[in-house]
Amino acid sequence: MRQIHPVHGPDLPPAPKAAAGPLPAAVAQLALLYGTGSPPAPAGSNVRGWVRANMVASADGAVTLDGRSGGLSGPADKTVFTVLRSLADVVLVGAGTARTERYGLVQPDQIWAQLRPDRAALPPVAVVTASLDLTGCERLLTAPPGPSQTIVITAAAAPAARKAALSGRVRVIEAGTHQVDIGAAIRQLVSLGYARILTEGGPTLLGHLSGAGLLDELCLTTSPVLAGGSAARILAAPPASGRTASPRRLSLAHVLADDDFLFCRYLAG
Repeated sequence: MRQIHPVHGPDLPPAPKAAAGPLPAAVAQLALLYGTGSPPAPAGSNVRGWVRANMVASADGAVTLDGRSGGLSGPADKTVFTVLRSLADVVLVGAGTARTERYGLVQPDQIWAQLRPDRAALPPVAVVTASLDLTGCERLLTAPPGPSQTIVITAAAAPAARKAALSGRVRVIEAGTHQVDIGAAIRQLVSLGYARILTEGGPTLLGHLSGAGLLDELCLTTSPVLAGGSAARILAAPPASGRTASPRRLSLAHVLADDDFLFCRYLAG
């Protein structure tokens, strides 16, 4: 992997799979490249934190290949994925994406513990679902109570029976009445100490975050694939919103290249 913007930098050696042991030089360099930006909000402050999105898309803009994003990825993309998770306090994802991508709990061998502040606990996954339909997300319901327990963000009007069924299995946050108020959800996450928020989609969740002006950063991997078909883009307008999201100007912080993949980090103005 090499840096090609803003200036040509030295090639980074291949990084091994995340695991215990000394931090590889390539991973340490990636952490420096992705670790800069707006400082996160301290817990309990009235600052809303820092929301970073990490997405992969084909050269023609498709967010999935054969229905899932995995076919668009590669070894370097997986390394960036582990670094960004290691730098996050919480991983935010929509229930549809969690179901399609078969999300599970973040595992110790999937992150770089050396990048965790004071060797903090593994970041929990926070799932956004107004209906509380978590069918297909059972792997996320197995963490014991504690800082790494799955968080479910829902609406106050979500079915009471489903809330009762989740009691003790996840931490439930209510944000909004009939639909999830994403701004209220972010504020609650920050108030709980999850200031560095990493979202991995899907497109509708990113649409809500961008539409509310809450997306601070986009890390986009462009895969050297022409996917064709009718796959969604990385960002979609919220369903039934009746409006087109206003364009947002981004500034390019850096571009990395590896094996025909491009890794762009954009900051929102």
